Amino acid sequence: MAGVSSTPYAIRYTLEFMIKVGVIGVGHLGKEHVRIYSALHGCELAGVFDINPDVKEKFARKYKVCAFNSIDEMALGVDAVSVVVPTSAHYQVAGAFLEAGRHVFVEKPITETTSQAEELVRLAHESKLILQVGHVERFNPVMSYLEKQVADPRFIEAHRLSPYPNRGTDVSVVLDLMIHDLDVVLHLVRAPLVSVDAVGVPVLSLTEDIANARLKFANGCVANLTASRISPEKTRKIRVFSSTHYLSLDYQNQEGLIYWKENQAIHREKVPIEKDEPLKLELAAFVHAVEHRLEPRVSGQAGKQALDVAIQICEEIRKNDFVRV
Repeated sequence: MAGVSSTPYAIRYTLEFMIKVGVIGVGHLGKEHVRIYSALHGCELAGVFDINPDVKEKFARKYKVCAFNSIDEMALGVDAVSVVVPTSAHYQVAGAFLEAGRHVFVEKPITETTSQAEELVRLAHESKLILQVGHVERFNPVMSYLEKQVADPRFIEAHRLSPYPNRGTDVSVVLDLMIHDLDVVLHLVRAPLVSVDAVGVPVLSLTEDIANARLKFANGCVANLTASRISPEKTRKIRVFSSTHYLSLDYQNQEGLIYWKENQAIHREKVPIEKDEPLKLELAAFVHAVEHRLEPRVSGQAGKQALDVAIQICEEIRKNDFVRV
């Protein structure tokens, strides 16, 4: 991103000024953004906006902040904003704040289409603004350990399963859940994607509720990803095989095991993970990026790349879905 330094710094919590942050969309996830910003050192929760006036007023009273009446009004009262609205509104809302010169955190997926994502990336680039996308697993302590241990993954398998949510079903489970693992895989592999094979079916929704994708990369790595929102239990797991060891990690419980061969025997031990709240770490990193004008860990471009592959998977599923066609 032009004008943004990518030099790594340790996170500082003593700021020269307090960054004023607003949250637009105070639903299931938005209310957690509000909670975290209200207690996050280094920023000030300036206010909230939601299309439901009762919800907006409720959270404004609870946190003693402004209940903004519109996007335009919020843009005048904040330096940065969290966009936590339905995916269909990401492009319009995030674009409005970028055009107003405000830094933007937008929940995943970045937008509905790749052309919309490309436009948001362009707006942020030209205005020298921070655009961060909410791929929260990048901030999971499990991921920090994984990045340190795996330099050359050969095979990756991920399972992301949830009970039916009754929300977010306007998009495929690929865009709703699997996209988290797509972002992680693209970040770890760092090689061109050469082929995609995918299947999926709708069960309770108009879009896919369960999907499986097999990705092959130019360096030989293969990733097999499964996502479901019709599972009786919630599961967030990833297994990564390299030439020297095998890691089995649980995002949800922030724990895991590492296996390796030594003296003709397989050894196993628990991985050292210091547990923390990933969303809190993610929003703290956003505030830090805004303060220092740093390239965010999950930039708009990274969000677009994950969306590109997610859409490719959806297209492959529907191409092979002869029943619905």
